[in-house]
Amino acid sequence: MTGQRQTQRRRMAPDARRAEILTVARRLFGGNGYTTVSVSDIAAEAGVARALINHYFGGKRELYLEVVRQMMVVPASVSQRLPPTTAEERLSICVDRWLEVVERNREMWLSAIGLEALGNDPDIDRIMLEADEIATDRILEAAMMTDVTEGRTKLRAVIRAHSAMLKAASREWLVRGTLSRSDLHVILTRTVLQLLHTVFPAVRDD
Repeated sequence: MTGQRQTQRRRMAPDARRAEILTVARRLFGGNGYTTVSVSDIAAEAGVARALINHYFGGKRELYLEVVRQMMVVPASVSQRLPPTTAEERLSICVDRWLEVVERNREMWLSAIGLEALGNDPDIDRIMLEADEIATDRILEAAMMTDVTEGRTKLRAVIRAHSAMLKAASREWLVRGTLSRSDLHVILTRTVLQLLHTVFPAVRDD
């Protein structure tokens, strides 16, 4: 990448600076791919010295892995401050918040879920496994089922299995255009409810 204008540097707290670097890296990696983007490109766009990126992240690959992790791990904000109402309404709010994150970071999301399909990268595999577990926690929290103990292992497995459909459905929305955002919202909300209230009791009692 050439011709990038050096962004004017400004003083920021370390956490804010790190977050800004991640925001710039997410946009550049998502729009141009891993091999095309250099640490110098990210530094110029973020208005920082290249050495600062290496200080925070260790290098290009480590920065990229952190971007993938940030993209794949469902943020805590998705399930925070939910109203004390029904599981369906709470899950609907979570799905809407998650779709907003994905829509805002379309290219990087598609790039990240494509990495999972490639396989053979232990670091990426570790991130995907972590992301699935955290997503499971968020769903159980929204569905008010964090205290379920009987059949808990199967319950978590059922929710994790949902992640593959979620990623495939997001491609139908973002790439093929066969589903709208509202379509995806309905599909994801209702399939989670079906898994929790119909499928899980059936497999738990086998």
